[in-house]
Amino acid sequence: MDTSAKAASVCLAQEDKIIGEFFINTALTHSQTLVPMTEQLCKNAGVSLSEIGAVAVNAGPGSFTGVRIGVAAAKGIAFERSLPCVAVSTLESMAYNFLGCDCVVCAVMDARCSQVYNAMFRVSDGRVERLCGDRALSLADLKLDLERRSEKVLLVGDGARICAGFLENSLSNVFLAPVNHVNQTAASVACAAFQKINAGETLTPAELMPVYLRLPQAQRELNLKMGVKQ
Repeated sequence: MDTSAKAASVCLAQEDKIIGEFFINTALTHSQTLVPMTEQLCKNAGVSLSEIGAVAVNAGPGSFTGVRIGVAAAKGIAFERSLPCVAVSTLESMAYNFLGCDCVVCAVMDARCSQVYNAMFRVSDGRVERLCGDRALSLADLKLDLERRSEKVLLVGDGARICAGFLENSLSNVFLAPVNHVNQTAASVACAAFQKINAGETLTPAELMPVYLRLPQAQRELNLKMGVKQ
């Protein structure tokens, strides 16, 4: 499952096959769309929830509300059936959009206030190598990082266009990902999750939690008023 930004998606997969995927990018809230999408996908694929062996979700970073909805839905499905859960980094899942490429993937999500959530990955020979940890940083700092790279870099994520606009074509090796690969998708969550499952990196439903890189805006504003160090 992915509900980390405006788009939402659900996927059914086996390790060597994507059985089906439901992707929607509308103004509807994920609480309205996620459960119907899941139910319809299972119905169309002829798969019941009792046949599912694990539940994977983009656990963050991303929209605070969106991430909570996705994690809560995954926990709900897993708790009832005592299924293992897989927490996937939203940023890492986006690198799996490009398994057929040789490039550096710059995963970027809009964190507001001229900041982004970001991580870098090298994709080569169908493998994803993490180049840095998930982080929250300014667009200016991200530009400095990109200026040090000579390889082809693809911008992906809901912050990709914002980043491309900030760069204003100043870096000849940095490109915006194609429209059919720019969003995070549940199919890529599945690809990342299988790597974690095979490495034994699963969680119980109780252990599955949202992952935030910074406090919500309301909390940060309250801390500022109270003089609490951010």
